[in-house]
Amino acid sequence: MKTKHLVLSTALLSVSGISLTNVFSTDPEIPTGSLSAYPTIVQTGTHPTLTWSITHPEVIDDVVDIDPPGTTIPKETLIMDIRVVGASVKRVWLDRRGRVTDWEWVPTECKFSYNNGSYQRIFYDTQDDVNPDQVVYSRTVYKDKPLNFGGRYLEYGGGWSTFYSSTNCDHNVIALKNGDNPPDVGALYGQDTVEDFLRPYMDNQGNISIGPKDVIYLVELTHTNMNDGGFDLQDLVILATFRKP
Repeated sequence: MKTKHLVLSTALLSVSGISLTNVFSTDPEIPTGSLSAYPTIVQTGTHPTLTWSITHPEVIDDVVDIDPPGTTIPKETLIMDIRVVGASVKRVWLDRRGRVTDWEWVPTECKFSYNNGSYQRIFYDTQDDVNPDQVVYSRTVYKDKPLNFGGRYLEYGGGWSTFYSSTNCDHNVIALKNGDNPPDVGALYGQDTVEDFLRPYMDNQGNISIGPKDVIYLVELTHTNMNDGGFDLQDLVILATFRKP
């Protein structure tokens, strides 16, 4: 029976076995402080002088700016650790009735650009080999040097798909931080919406819930029309964690 080839993405969190406790920043999330009294010994009826200080933990807005939709700009010198959460482009074969007869994961590439320079590969693999606990790329980044991400996949004939990045398109790469509301876009072949896909990363109010100095990037590689049912921002998902040198 004659078949045809299609490329789509699937809800990768349900298949990638993500350990969320290992991928977020380990910086303390509660205030710390000190309290001292002088003098330490006082007579009845007198009071010591109390001195205290409180240090609140940094959050992502303290260390980077996000220039929508997907460019990140450090405010200071930092170390950036990159993990690929998923690379879920899938190729399917359909029969004449539109039923899936076979499928396979498609090799997907993630590229990174520093300070508006050329894009370099930091990841190339298929979804079944994604390890979200593994740091695939780490480097020191400096104040006011833009950080951009993009991706593409290997097509059936062996050529590359269109490369989409935060510098060459308006909607295909979205950067989100803790507390952000994820975009509401369509679903493909009955899979969950982006909000369902990100549910383990969300709080009870539906906002993104990740580490205080994390940025998560959602990348769409197979469509450009946000109104298309296949535009779901689930083809490539990248987690960046920023920390002090």
